[in-house]
Amino acid sequence: MTRSDVRPVLHLAANTSGVRPQAEGAAPPARPALLAAGLALLAALWGLPLERWMADFPAFMLRHMGLVALAAPLLVLGLPRLAGLLAINPLLAAVLEFLAVWGWHTPRLHGLARLEPWALLLEQGTFLLVGLFVWSGCLRAAQPLAGAGGLLLTSMHMTLLGALLTLAPRDLYFAFCGTLPDLSGQQLGGMMMLAIGTPVYLVAGLWLTARALQGGSTP
Repeated sequence: MTRSDVRPVLHLAANTSGVRPQAEGAAPPARPALLAAGLALLAALWGLPLERWMADFPAFMLRHMGLVALAAPLLVLGLPRLAGLLAINPLLAAVLEFLAVWGWHTPRLHGLARLEPWALLLEQGTFLLVGLFVWSGCLRAAQPLAGAGGLLLTSMHMTLLGALLTLAPRDLYFAFCGTLPDLSGQQLGGMMMLAIGTPVYLVAGLWLTARALQGGSTP
């Protein structure tokens, strides 16, 4: 099979998966400043003693939002080669993040992550991985409107979960975490989700929509 015979197959596979193909032999340049910012943010989120400065649940939520809504897009934009490896269908990526986020916010799994180091590592790794899937898939989608749809869906479910946490009449987690009830901490965590997750995904989704309508390409 010759090189010319392979090209249609590659393009067909890329179009079927919903991910935009890279030009043959092209290696997208890294953006060192964005990559360094993403790595520095990861180091801060995982290295700083956030629980000393705020209640446990707001500290958890700050790490969560920092991973999926801030560090993940910085890493994807800073290292396009990584994005090419992780780019999947944007709607599938949004569904995976929905399952991961809502799953780890159920009281039993959240309590497990608070009490068991292995569960905490799994939780944090899952948040980062699904964040990379979403931003890689959406920013490199073959159809920018599909990428915008994935980001806007993510914004919607982040908004819903943040509102539920903020408006809940009682602490949903203390019985599974071995702590005293802290409704105000849970409400602050919910407001953090609304203040960080909702606007980041919403603005990025609207930006992709505008670029699609103008005929521009995604990053």
